[in-house]
Amino acid sequence: MKTNRVINKRKGIVFILSAPSGTGKTTVISEVLERFPDISLSISYTTRAPRAGEEHGRDYRFISHARFVAMTAKGEFAESASVHDFFYGTPARTLNRAMTSGRDLFLDIDVQGARQIKRKYPEAVSIFLLPPSWSELKRRLGGRATDDRAIIRRRLANARREIQDVIQYDYYIVNSDIEEAVGTLEAIILAERQKISRVVAWGIAPLRRQEKVRNV
Repeated sequence: MKTNRVINKRKGIVFILSAPSGTGKTTVISEVLERFPDISLSISYTTRAPRAGEEHGRDYRFISHARFVAMTAKGEFAESASVHDFFYGTPARTLNRAMTSGRDLFLDIDVQGARQIKRKYPEAVSIFLLPPSWSELKRRLGGRATDDRAIIRRRLANARREIQDVIQYDYYIVNSDIEEAVGTLEAIILAERQKISRVVAWGIAPLRRQEKVRNV
């Protein structure tokens, strides 16, 4: 009796993760990317200056305001947004290449950008990361020694507006415990990868001799 295996080719998945400042989004994404080394993080363009420790091409692609405007005019961004008086944009070419090649991609973007991506790429998976409570978010933001009170007040005001948009997302995760939050996100990724609707080619193929030996 011949032993067969199921083979399939699927489209790459665009995962969107949004969260108010202070919710722990960067930590959650870093942990998930360690568990899924085959998932890439999309690098956004921005007009703001690099912060301490940031590198061009690793954290962001830092460009001038004039170049950002020119790229927008050419339709090179899948989404773009103004955040805290600076512009941010996700290159459309990165998303299109990932989807056609079957690679999964993470987008770390705000609610403005997520809304634009979902309009252009309705099959994208949007996830909103919530703090365990409003008081805990205030505590986390207040504990940042590098931020003055004006910045904290602005971020809290932005967070209040952003949280109201959670109903527009496909999933939500409450980050009261980092391990639980990462585990929930991992479960979402695994479930989305198994959707039949993402398969573009399907077939059954016999196992090669060396695979049969390994599976005995």
